[in-house]
Amino acid sequence: MSDNQPDPVLAGYRASIDNIDAALIHILAERFRITKAVGAYKAEKALPASDPGREDRQIVRLRKLAEDAQLDPEFSEKFLRFIIQEVIRHHEQAAGAQ
Repeated sequence: MSDNQPDPVLAGYRASIDNIDAALIHILAERFRITKAVGAYKAEKALPASDPGREDRQIVRLRKLAEDAQLDPEFSEKFLRFIIQEVIRHHEQAAGAQ
């Protein structure tokens, strides 16, 4: 394989990764659309922005899913906690707008 010709195997892997990345972005966008509605509802009902009990249950549930999928549960927890923090931030903003 010369430097001028791309490796077709590597190109195929990369195309699959690109498709998965696009799907992840769309899934995250849909998740945040739903959590935005939750934030608006919580603000309307004067509910707290965070629900530590639910968050803990979600962490346990998704760590188990990660293990079953052979994904590092530590990574999945860090990823989920990042998302949860962002959702809480949005909910706090929604509560401030009320």
